[in-house]
Amino acid sequence: MIAFRAERLVRTHHFELPMAPRDAFAFFTPEGERVWAQGWDPRYVHPADGEATPGMVFTTGHGGEETLWMMLRHEPAHGVVEYVRVTPGSRMGTVRVQCAESGAGTRVTVTYALTALTPEGNATLRALDAATYESFIESWESSIRHATAATAPAETSASSPRA
Repeated sequence: MIAFRAERLVRTHHFELPMAPRDAFAFFTPEGERVWAQGWDPRYVHPADGEATPGMVFTTGHGGEETLWMMLRHEPAHGVVEYVRVTPGSRMGTVRVQCAESGAGTRVTVTYALTALTPEGNATLRALDAATYESFIESWESSIRHATAATAPAETSASSPRA
């Protein structure tokens, strides 16, 4: 029998949002993600009201997997939020989001550092190659842009490009 050897990956990708860093940052709290991440439905363990604070714990379910999350850092003034996440029987690691001023908007940098816990976890990590990861993170940008466009006040100017 071959001994299990855990694989590890670290992936980083970024995108730009046309808003101030403090406004962009709000999208990366568990509650803020509800606005743009389809199917995202965190269940709060502590604190029960879902207040974003270091040490908060929540769970999510997606694709038949349950994931446990703990917020490690919540620093709105620095634009940083970081989580540890564990998907039992598969993988664990951290997710770090950094929102930084970039011209008239915000550069959002997302880093996943994951370690497999099982052979199945190794397969999941192998499937998350650089191109797949970039596509995944770019979907965040398009989802946030779509959500913010849908909630933006309607333009009333006669020169509005909307018909």
